[in-house]
Amino acid sequence: MFVLGLDCAEPTLVFDLWKDELPVLNDLAARGCWGKLRSSTPAITVPAWSSMLSSRDPGVLGVYGFRNRADTGYYRMDIADSTVIRQPRIWDYLGDAGYNSVLIGIPQTYPVKSVRGRLVSGILTPDIEKPCTWPEAWRDEIRRLAPMYDFDARPFRTERKDWLLNKIKSMTEAHFSVADSVIDSKDWDFFMLVEIGLDRMHHGFWNFFDPKHFEYVPGNPYERVIHDYYVWMDTKLGEWLDRLSADDVVLVVSDHGAHAVQGWICINEWLWREGYLTLYEEPQGGVVPFAKVEIDWSRTRAWGAGGYYGRIFFNIEGREPEGVVKPGEVESLREELCDRIPKIPSSAGKALDTRVYSPDDIYYEANGLPPDLLVYFDNLRWRSAGSFGHNSIYSFKNDTGPDGCNHAKDGLFILYDPAAPQGGRQITGSQLMDVTPWILDIFGMNKPDSLQGKSLPIK
Repeated sequence: MFVLGLDCAEPTLVFDLWKDELPVLNDLAARGCWGKLRSSTPAITVPAWSSMLSSRDPGVLGVYGFRNRADTGYYRMDIADSTVIRQPRIWDYLGDAGYNSVLIGIPQTYPVKSVRGRLVSGILTPDIEKPCTWPEAWRDEIRRLAPMYDFDARPFRTERKDWLLNKIKSMTEAHFSVADSVIDSKDWDFFMLVEIGLDRMHHGFWNFFDPKHFEYVPGNPYERVIHDYYVWMDTKLGEWLDRLSADDVVLVVSDHGAHAVQGWICINEWLWREGYLTLYEEPQGGVVPFAKVEIDWSRTRAWGAGGYYGRIFFNIEGREPEGVVKPGEVESLREELCDRIPKIPSSAGKALDTRVYSPDDIYYEANGLPPDLLVYFDNLRWRSAGSFGHNSIYSFKNDTGPDGCNHAKDGLFILYDPAAPQGGRQITGSQLMDVTPWILDIFGMNKPDSLQGKSLPIK
């Protein structure tokens, strides 16, 4: 089985807008089955890929984004690398059954753990000089193939667009060169490459191509770069398909989609103005990060964090160091915010389609230190800003660097199984936790009862 993971691939671009210009992907869909794939909540690379490949939701994994609360204090966050993933992923099940895997670029695989087969880790890997492969000796071959091998295009939130475009291209070429070197080896039963470059293209250049974006200018020099990257991905997939065996199963999948960001809701500014958060003094001199603002925790009931979605934490007595919300008041505070936050209008005074989620309502269980509320401002069309000093609860500039898009809740999948061709059947209602059960079905393996996803209805 060959799996191409395209981080952030947007279904409306693949199946609609650029359908005729992506012949390989759409021919594969026409012979197999395809559809949208509902992402995890939150719809972020981390934890989405691990949720997909373990068939567990983010609450079970205890991962709510790239950064998670390290303790019940107010500031310390830890990076969610491979050490936090304690559930088996698809290659663990396959390895136990005697199948070999080749794994390239999958998020949350650094620090590296042993696998039956070969692995080169993905984003969050510092650089090629660190132990980033299994077996470790494979790193020498990767350095020979791509001496400047990068795991991410950092920083992708930058005004240096020519630099970013070249960085993404060179990074992607390096990933492809490694895949090319092993795809013909046939020492694998399961091959998976996740390419982060598409996500970085969207964040870096979405505002240059999408007329719905408030910054879009027709005829700008970057108007076609996302399109051209998709075409490149499509062409490369065609080259790989030509090298596969006639009976190989092929899956193309994305962890979430993308759309134009409409603006930022400054969540801590709103909590402050509405009396849920108290400052010793108002920040002066422009935008100030949350960690550098003096907060009076003895009079603060809730605070928030920015990012693709809003996280809200309660200052609970007995949990936080200076907690003031009594345990018996938590539910009333939760209900109050669940009622009030969706009523925050747009900067133009229009209603937003904001969704507020409680971890206990959306996860099988909520491990670690989850947010007390997760907020999708305008269903992820607006993002959350955690900083202060905007002189408004609205912003139209990302406080961590330029960013043209936000994630969308639906990714995509295309599955072609020569043993069970579907003739272009569209499948609806799939969620990314279903992917691991699909793969186990294809390999004829029993599925553990603990998996949360469901099998694909194609047989």
